Amino acid sequence: MKKLHTIARSVSLITCFSTLLACSQQTKEVNTMKTDSSSKQAQQANTQQKPKAVVYQVFTRLFGNTNTTNKPWGTIEENGVGKFNDFTDKALAEIKALGVTHIWYTGVPHHAVIRDYSQYGIRPDDPDVVKGRAGSPYAVKDYYNVNPDLAVDPANRLAEFQALIARTHKNQMQVIIDIVPNHVARNYQSISKPAGVSDFGQNDDTSVEYAKDNNFYYVVGEAFKVPVAKNGYQVLGGEQHPLADGKFVERPAKWTGNGARKAQPDANDWYETVKVNYGVKPDGSKDFPSLPSGYADKSYQAHYQFWQTQVVPDSWVKFRDIALYWTEKGVDGFRYDMAEMVPVEFWSYMNSAIKTVNPDAFLLAEIYNPSIYRDYIHLGKMDYLYDKVDFYDTLKPMMQQKTEQDYAANLVSIQSRFADIEHNLLHFLDNHDEQRISSPEFAGDAKFGKPAMVVSALMSSSPIMIYFGQEVGEDGSEETGFGDPSRTSIFDYVGVPAHQRWMNNGKFDGGQSSAEELELRDFYRRLLNLSKHQVFSANYAEIQSINRSANPNYSQQQLAFVRYSQTDQVIVVSNFSEQATQALDIIIPSDLIAQMQLADGQYQLTDQLYNKTSAELNITNGQGKFKLKLAGLESMVFKVMHKVAK
Repeated sequence: MKKLHTIARSVSLITCFSTLLACSQQTKEVNTMKTDSSSKQAQQANTQQKPKAVVYQVFTRLFGNTNTTNKPWGTIEENGVGKFNDFTDKALAEIKALGVTHIWYTGVPHHAVIRDYSQYGIRPDDPDVVKGRAGSPYAVKDYYNVNPDLAVDPANRLAEFQALIARTHKNQMQVIIDIVPNHVARNYQSISKPAGVSDFGQNDDTSVEYAKDNNFYYVVGEAFKVPVAKNGYQVLGGEQHPLADGKFVERPAKWTGNGARKAQPDANDWYETVKVNYGVKPDGSKDFPSLPSGYADKSYQAHYQFWQTQVVPDSWVKFRDIALYWTEKGVDGFRYDMAEMVPVEFWSYMNSAIKTVNPDAFLLAEIYNPSIYRDYIHLGKMDYLYDKVDFYDTLKPMMQQKTEQDYAANLVSIQSRFADIEHNLLHFLDNHDEQRISSPEFAGDAKFGKPAMVVSALMSSSPIMIYFGQEVGEDGSEETGFGDPSRTSIFDYVGVPAHQRWMNNGKFDGGQSSAEELELRDFYRRLLNLSKHQVFSANYAEIQSINRSANPNYSQQQLAFVRYSQTDQVIVVSNFSEQATQALDIIIPSDLIAQMQLADGQYQLTDQLYNKTSAELNITNGQGKFKLKLAGLESMVFKVMHKVAK
C-alpha cells in the first residue's frame, strides 16, 4: 500500500511568493558578480578556498539502533531506537577515519513524537498531526531542548547531547544540527525556553490573517480540520490511540507549513506543521526593510551593522535567538531546512548575527532554485547550498545507466555556469530526502555510485556529504510504516541493516559486514580522505570536450577533468558504464599543459586511490596524451609524478 509522505519537497507557487519577491530586486545586482569560468581570475580564486569539508549526515535516532525487527509501525520496545550515547569514542573515531570533518546530527531538536513523555512535563502529541510513530524531525515542537527519544534519561536529555558535542569535538570533528525556520509543529510548546522568551504564536493577534509581528498566519473564523486520508492511510497503521480521533483543536486554523491556506489542508500538504510569518503579507509584499544596493559585495560584519538599526518582525528575532542559543552550547553550524521559503533578508540578519559570534560557523541551506543561488550566498550570507537540482539531478541518470542525453557534457556545463560560486555548492549522492543508491527504485547496487562519487568529491572545491549507511551500500528497502521503501524512513523506529552489520553490536568494526560492504567502505575512506588534498581546492579545467571530439572510443559515459595547483597536477577519468572501455587516448590540450607548467617529455602518472595503476603522459609540442583502459564503473585519479628519464 502506498504511504503518504512528503519527503519529495517540491514547493508550490503559493509557498514561493516570499522568495521571489524578496530576491527579485537584487538578483540583477548579484548576477553582475558572475565571472567567466574560463578566466584565469576565476581559476586563481579557487586556490584561496578553505580545505574541502566532508560532512557525514547521520540520522541520530537510527545510528545506534541494534534491533533488527523492523516491524511496520513498530514501537521503541518492538523496533528499538538509537541514543546520543551510542556515538562512542570508537564510533566517532571510525567516522573520523572516513575523512569526515563535520557531523550533521539530523533530528536533534525536540520534535513531535507519539511516545508519552508526560511524566517529564512534555505535553503529548496528537497522532492525527504527527507523521509516523517516531514523528518528523522537521516538525519541531521545542527549539530549546532535544528529542527525548535520543536520551537514556529523558530528564537529562540536554546534558546528554552536550556530552555528545564534547565527544565529537574531542574526536576533531564539528557539530551541525537542523534549524527549520519555515515551519514549526502544530503542537509547538517550549517547556525549556529561557526566561523572558515567549513561544511562537503566544502573543499573536489571532483575529487577523496577518500582522507583522504575528508568528503565524491565520484562517480567521475557521477551526482546523484534520486532512481527509488518501490511499487507505490510517493513523498509526490503524492502531487505537486515545488521541487518534480524527480531530485536533486549533482555532482559528493556521496556514500549513508548505503555505496551504485552507483550514483543512490536503493529505499531501505538510499538515503536521504551521507556516512561520517573516513579515511577508498574504499578497506577497514585504513588511520589513530591504538591504541597500551594493550589499551583495559587503561582509557579514557590514550586514550585521546594518540590521542593528532596523526594526524587524518578531519571528526573525525568535529564530536568531534560537541559533545563538545552540551556538553558545557548542554547536558549530546549522543545516537550514527549505531555506528558499524564507526571505533572503532574514538570512542576512540571522547569519550575520551567527558569524559575529562564531566567524567559522558552517551554514548550509537546502535550496532547490538555482536562479537564486547567488542571492542566498552573497545577500543571505550562506556558506553552502545544496547542489541538487543541477549537479545531483544530472548525476542520477548517469548512475542509472541512462544515455538519452549527454549527461557528462551537462555536468561540464553546470560546473562552468556556476564557476564563481562552485565552492559554495555542496555535493551529495544520498541524504534523508533522496532514494538510496542501492535501492531497486534507484540504481539497484551501490557500485553504480562509485564513479559519481569520484566526480562529486573531486570536480569542484565544494564540500562533499555522505549519508550514514551510504558507505556500506544501505538500500533502504524496509517497509517501516509511514515511510516508503527506497528511502531510510525518517518517520519510524527502524533498524538500518547494512549499517547495523558494520556497527556489529557497538564494536564499529565491520564484523558482520560482507566483503562487498567492506570494500565499498574502503573506497569511500580512500576517496573522502583524498578529496581533502589541497589540489582539489585549487584550479579546475575540463578536458571532456576535446576528448569527446577527438577520441572515437571516448563516449558520453566517460568523464574527465584536471585539478591543478602550483605544486600538483591531477587528472581524473571516470567510467560510468558497467562495461569496460576500449583503449582510450586521453588528451590534455596545449593551453592547459602551459597553465600546468609542464615541459615536453614523458611523465609518470600514478593512481592516488589505490596506488596500483600507472600510466605515462607524453607531452609533444605542448600537447599531452596518455593511453588508458578502464574497467566497468572504474575511476582513475592520476597524479603527475616525476619526469621519466630518456
